[in-house]
Amino acid sequence: MNQAASVIDRAQDLANPARTALLADLAAILPPGALLSADEDLKPYECDGLTAYRCLPWAVALPQNEAQVLAVLKVCHARKVPLVVRGAGTGLSGGATPVVQGVVLSLARFMRILEIDPVARLARVQPGVRNISISEAVAPYGLYYAPDPSSQIACTIGGNVAENSGGVHCLKYGLTVHNVVRLRVALMNGDVIDIGSHALDEPGYDLLALMIGSEGMLGVVLEASVKLTPKPPTAQVVMASFDSVVEAGNAVAAIIAAGIIPAGLEMMDKLATAAVEDFVHAGYDLSAAAILLAESDGTAEEVAEEVATMSAVLEKSGARQLKISQSEVERLKYWAGRKAAFPAVGRITPDYMCMDGTIPRKHLSHVLTRIAELSQEFHLRCANVFHAGDGNLHPLIMFDASVPGETERAIGFGAKILELSVDVGGTITGEHGVGIEKVQQMCVQFSNEELEAFHAVKAAFDPLALLNPGKAVPMPRHCSEYRLIGSAR
Repeated sequence: MNQAASVIDRAQDLANPARTALLADLAAILPPGALLSADEDLKPYECDGLTAYRCLPWAVALPQNEAQVLAVLKVCHARKVPLVVRGAGTGLSGGATPVVQGVVLSLARFMRILEIDPVARLARVQPGVRNISISEAVAPYGLYYAPDPSSQIACTIGGNVAENSGGVHCLKYGLTVHNVVRLRVALMNGDVIDIGSHALDEPGYDLLALMIGSEGMLGVVLEASVKLTPKPPTAQVVMASFDSVVEAGNAVAAIIAAGIIPAGLEMMDKLATAAVEDFVHAGYDLSAAAILLAESDGTAEEVAEEVATMSAVLEKSGARQLKISQSEVERLKYWAGRKAAFPAVGRITPDYMCMDGTIPRKHLSHVLTRIAELSQEFHLRCANVFHAGDGNLHPLIMFDASVPGETERAIGFGAKILELSVDVGGTITGEHGVGIEKVQQMCVQFSNEELEAFHAVKAAFDPLALLNPGKAVPMPRHCSEYRLIGSAR
């Protein structure tokens, strides 16, 4: 569609009587400034961190309290208007991308930490609270919130729940699903349910695990109760340099095989470390083909013993250089480099796509070798940064959207990586979600019968399919077509 036709279509869409009626209903329940409807105001909400997909909604609602959230849901439910919930917009799979003739429900104003219980080691927070804000608030008690996505300074707990986010320390301390004990959730019709418990267990089905990672398709998180973890007294990072990504990949498997569960075990290839070092100056070895960051935490005695054991395993696996952090400042510097990998790569390329496949650790070497071959096949650079300990890959495919055909090549490259992950017994996502980006590869991961079961679960919570429609779970008939003619294989 050319630009002129697109402008005409948008003008017709804005004049739609259904939109006019919807805006009138929303304006009646929201305070001044809490409803956006002009295109220039909607533009910042047209995508999340996955910029390859964009869409302008009919409106953006910015409620200030729970009653207003429920009122917005009831209006959209009554008018059968699709709704997408949005937090900080840092998601990387298009999960917060608006839908045509829909409403974006922003929870950015729900930023209060409602309760801290240092004895029970729990915090009750609103969904717009930033991930890192919890750790900052509970630091005086010697506690912190363990899941630490790279975007933790910006991403919100509501978004973390939607995507089941992890982070560099998820190998030892778990994903969001392991660190949330209770949720207060609004359904699309405006009903509110409480899921989970502050006790050790609750009777009935485990709906908490179902809701966490459901990508905003089942309900709207109003509150979350999260576990708080005691801050370890000591931590050190071992940085190991390798002459090949194959050796580094094998070293990861060797560490786990030795019975060691590091607090964090991350890997970066040469292209990634070069980008990061120029940006953060973390002290990385730029001559290495790949580096591993392996962290140990606990008492001083525990850390000393584990670091010695890991160092021996790494040397036996071919590490040509080991550096051990000698201070907390140096340790944080190493992690600052890893967490800045995505923006660092953004400085050296006009555009990039961050993939999120997860594979069995024993296949790391094979998959990394194949990614290098695909980089040559698609004529696109790819930097590899990932949670090596649990096999969660984050290949960063670099491209220029202004060059005809490069966006399509990047998407095809990414699809190949995801389907490769499935081929070796892995999955298409570890923590970023399916969203729009990976919905085609759901057809490779699951059978039509499994997809029908997923749709049945959604229908139990959202019978009209108004919450985040078109995301995460494709229709079986679409998959039949994709498997026949559209697969990236």
